[in-house]
Amino acid sequence: MKEPDRSWRSIKGQWKKDAESVGEDFSTFSTGIFASYDALTKDGDNPNLYCLSDGERVHAACQVSRLMMSKFPNPILRARFIVVSPIYELGIADGSQYAQMMVALFSGIVWLSRDTMTASHIRFFLRSPGDAQFFAALRASAPGALFSEFTLGGALIECSLKEAEVAEPA
Repeated sequence: MKEPDRSWRSIKGQWKKDAESVGEDFSTFSTGIFASYDALTKDGDNPNLYCLSDGERVHAACQVSRLMMSKFPNPILRARFIVVSPIYELGIADGSQYAQMMVALFSGIVWLSRDTMTASHIRFFLRSPGDAQFFAALRASAPGALFSEFTLGGALIECSLKEAEVAEPA
């Protein structure tokens, strides 16, 4: 979210228009997690905030951090505090579009773990346990699969990339 058209202020402006297009009062709609993002970005853009964009609109944002955890021998990538565009929460987009957006967001986190923020493990906190249904097929092991382990529990995906697939640190 470092680019001017993808700053938190710009994203909120786009999402305000989306909410108001269906008669939603954005000032009350945007309390809660939006206020948390406001606090994270009060001194400018937070380098740990990432967004899913198709070039025209931002669909979701989340906080991503690379850190060590005692249960993993290597750094992990943790993605949490997902916030989505009002088009998904207010019925402008349908359920299948929401599912596609969540899978695309997860795919972006996998890409980050292989490139920009190299990590062998990912902890991806879903918005709710109900979102786990979109990822159930990834638990199946298949030849050429990207993950050596993939578990879903509640609203948490924990997965390990196959070692051969992890990018070497620069």
